[in-house]
Amino acid sequence: MPTSAFPFLKQEMRRKTSTMSGSVLVSTFVGLLINQAKNSKNAQGLVGLRNLGNTCFMNSILQCLSNTPNLRDYCLHNSYRRDLSSNSRTNTGALMEEFAKLLQTMWTSSSSEAVGPSEFKTQIQRYAPRFVGYNQQDAQEFLRFLLDGLHNEVNRVTVRPRGNTEDLDHLPDREKGEKMWKKYLEREDSKIVDLFVGQLKSSLTCSTCGYCSTVFDPFWDLSLPISKKGYGEVSLMDCMRLFTKEDVLDGDEKPTCYRCKARRRCTKKFTVQKFPKILVLHLKRFSEARRTSKLSTFVNFPLEKLDLREFASENSINAVYNLYAVSNHSGTTMGGHYTAYCRSPASGEWYTFNDSRVTPMSSSQVRSISLPPPVSLPSPVSLPSPVSLPSPVSLPSPVSLPPPVSLPSPSPVSLPSPVSLPPPVSLPSPVSLPPPVSLPSPVSLCTAANGTVPDCALPSSSATSPQH
Repeated sequence: MPTSAFPFLKQEMRRKTSTMSGSVLVSTFVGLLINQAKNSKNAQGLVGLRNLGNTCFMNSILQCLSNTPNLRDYCLHNSYRRDLSSNSRTNTGALMEEFAKLLQTMWTSSSSEAVGPSEFKTQIQRYAPRFVGYNQQDAQEFLRFLLDGLHNEVNRVTVRPRGNTEDLDHLPDREKGEKMWKKYLEREDSKIVDLFVGQLKSSLTCSTCGYCSTVFDPFWDLSLPISKKGYGEVSLMDCMRLFTKEDVLDGDEKPTCYRCKARRRCTKKFTVQKFPKILVLHLKRFSEARRTSKLSTFVNFPLEKLDLREFASENSINAVYNLYAVSNHSGTTMGGHYTAYCRSPASGEWYTFNDSRVTPMSSSQVRSISLPPPVSLPSPVSLPSPVSLPSPVSLPSPVSLPPPVSLPSPSPVSLPSPVSLPPPVSLPSPVSLPPPVSLPSPVSLCTAANGTVPDCALPSSSATSPQH
């Protein structure tokens, strides 16, 4: 890394001996940068990301990861390169390289101008083609794909062992969980796993014989259902309790009991066997019944000392967390916008990252993220003054017409006297007609064998009009 870009380091680096390793130089260099950022007016890391077209979901997650201290240092110290070189299964490690390059730009840039993550987007869509283009995407899905891609490129495991079907059911749960975790690390072991992956325990208890079978699975995040209460506000602990609530599997959901060798009614319960260093919690705000509706229930949570020990499979001292980053969605399922609320590891202050804009915020504002922001209405439009209409037009006086002309009354017409008609003519007496002639009796038609006339065929009364 050329020192010409950072002149304040030249004298410090000249005083170092030639025996100092490159990694220590880089570590010292980054430490100085971070220390300087605390006293700088333009604190490092407070750089926005340009929206490339519906990429707010990506920008929100990138800002959350940029403010993750261990992951940020992993990139700024170039420690990832050691893991890239030891992993022969990857081709070039281009996704990890572009991710680290982007974080280095965000944390070492002396300018406060927003950065364009176009080169990083090119690499993430090569790894996950579902992000090709500029459609709206889900931030949680993007985070999962990104962490999976980074992990695959810096996985310390060069040759994965063949899978075996070793029976571990006879072991105590604690020992079984440890062996399952060890088997997982034999295949998946990276800095990303060190930070983000925990272990979940699923217990299945048969209601008939009481046999309890346990399964241990790694998890990258926990998707929490939002509990519903009458007053419209719940706590994060309520959501965790609902996630770990014991469920009854009956009917078509009946599993096969290992001991009974038959499908039985069972109870299922989740507990956390191993808490990760960084716990990612996802609030399921989209309704299961109506995917087009979004739950706007307010979820209250502490910013510090979130104690999750009651959800541990056994006593755990690593189950207390402090909040440092939030990816927040506002809007509906049909359209919305993602922002990020992050606590800067350099200053400890909270900031809002809204694409290109970075603005400070108070810790009390972070608690309001679970409510949809109010819709900003435009200012009322000022209407123009009423238009003055011209005075009414004066019409001319009506025109005087001449008096009506007197017409002479018509004289009655004299009709001639009526004509005298001759007297009526006398007709002769009427002629006597002969008596009427007698006609024969009517003829019977279509008589049946029994002497009755057959009925006509009428349509059945049940016939109806054709259905349309």
